This record gives sequence, structure tokens and C-alpha cells, in this order.
Amino acid sequence: MEFLDRYQQIVAEAITKYTFKDKPAELYDPMNYIISHGGKRLRPIMVLMACDLFGGDLKQAIKPALAIEFFHNFTLIHDDIMDEAPLRRNKPTIHTLHGINVGILSGDGLMLKAYKFFEDLEPEIFKACIRIFTHTGLLLCEGQQYDINFETQEDVTYDDYIRMITYKTGVLSASSFEIGALIARANFKDAKAIFNFGKHIGIAFQIMDDYLDVFGDQAQFGKKHAGDIYENKKTILYLLAREHGTDEERKELDHWYGKKTDNIDKVYGVEKIFRRTKVDEKALRLIQKHNEIGQSYLEKINIPEDKKKPFAELANYLLRRES
Repeated sequence: MEFLDRYQQIVAEAITKYTFKDKPAELYDPMNYIISHGGKRLRPIMVLMACDLFGGDLKQAIKPALAIEFFHNFTLIHDDIMDEAPLRRNKPTIHTLHGINVGILSGDGLMLKAYKFFEDLEPEIFKACIRIFTHTGLLLCEGQQYDINFETQEDVTYDDYIRMITYKTGVLSASSFEIGALIARANFKDAKAIFNFGKHIGIAFQIMDDYLDVFGDQAQFGKKHAGDIYENKKTILYLLAREHGTDEERKELDHWYGKKTDNIDKVYGVEKIFRRTKVDEKALRLIQKHNEIGQSYLEKINIPEDKKKPFAELANYLLRRES
């Protein structure tokens, strides 16, 4: 997809331009470290795409797009600390290299730098973007806490799970699109439509993440295989297995999820239940469902179809990913 390459190039050049040169290096080098690893840099691309869709000036959107990227990476640093994750994008995590204290500080630094990167916007647009950005950050914290709660909560429902991943993943994609739309001065109705498109694509993306944790290629995925099982995460796979499993299988899941252990037998035991209950197929159907809901919001935007085509292509590309 040439359009994606173009946006990635814009983001990459901006990241190089705005590399942190502040002191002390012990704080800012880890910040540069995680930003430089890049990944697909989807959220800043979403800001630029939405700005373009509504005829905005991309130059005005570049620093806010980086703000979203900084914020996203701040959440990853802290997520990795909480999950005790050794790898991120196939590279050692910051707390693994530099310790938990540096991980916390560098994450905080990225969040504060993110706020500064909105400062060039005109006052009215600045106020609207910061309101969305701050609300998104709070929802993300709520989603993370729900995720933590689920590790010991026995009665997690499907609605609980959807709320958690909406807050933890969906709203950041949604807000990235909405912020880009606002910078381009899109009307309220269109800005909300592109927000809802992003929300459902984000939900689908997180379900895919849960799926890949168990059924993906570990080398391509860049994370520890079955990390969610080790951490007792009540993912969509777990919920579907409980819903469609036998009483005996539910008892076995209760046994394994009642302890936090690196015992490989736990992974084998849970994976067998997942495969017997065909949760992989069921999860893929849910991914497609949320993709279709997202596309329905895209269709509501009164913009020529050729301009909306890259959004549909991006969604389909993300949900076919292997890593």
C-alpha cells in the first residue's frame, strides 16, 4: 500500500527531526530507544490520514501525530513493567535494560513530551484536541485497571471484556482519527463517525492481538508466546473457551487461571482447551464483525469514495497481520 509507505515516511522523518537531545541522557536515551524501534506507527498515521481525508494541512498535524506516538509508547513502557515483559518488537524492554525506575521515569517523560507537541495548534483546536487526548488517557488507565482486575476476578463477562479493550486499545485509535479530523476542521458529525470507525477497528485489532498471542508466529509477533496465558489474562479466547467448553474444561481453566506460574504444562493445557473449543475460529469471526461495524461508520462520512478507500484498505491490512 503506497499511501501507507508515504505516511510512514513522513512520521519517520519527523521522529528523526524531533529526536530528544535533552539531558540527562539516562532519561532521554531510553525514550529515543523505544521510539526508534517504530513498529508500524499506526496511531500517528491515523492522525495524518484523517487530516488528509478532510482536506487539512498535514504540516499542522505532524507534531500532534508524534504526540500520539509518544503517548502510545509511554503506555507500552508501563505495560511492559506491569506485565514483566522481556521483549517488545523483538527487542529487550526498557525496564529489562535499565531497571524499573528508569522505565517509569522515561514513560512519564514521553507522556509529558506528548502534551508539549500540541502547543503549536490554534487555541480553539488545541483545546479540543487536548480535551480528547486527556479523556483518552484516563479511559486507557481505566481499561488497564480493568485488565488487571480480570486476572483475579472470576465472573468476567463478554461485555466486561469489550469495555476493557475499548478503553485500553479502541479509544486511542479512535481519538487519533478524531484529532486528525479536528485539525482539518471537520464537522462534528464526521469527526464522530471517523472516531467510531477507529474504535471498532481498534477493538478488532485487540481481538487479533489476543488471537496472535496464542495462534500467531512468535518470531513475527515479537512477544513471548502465550504471555496472556502465563499472566492469567481473561482474553476473548479464555471467555469463548469458558462459554463453549464442557464443565470439565471449565474446571481445568479455573485450575490453571487460579495460579500464576511459568509452568509450561499450563500453556499446553490451556491451548488444548482453546483448540478443542475452536476459539480461534470464533475470535476471527468477531474480528470480522467489528471490522464491518467500523466500515459502516466510514460509509456515513460525506466524502468521495475514492478518498475513503485507504481507510478500508488500512483496516483490512491490520486485520490480516501476522505481527
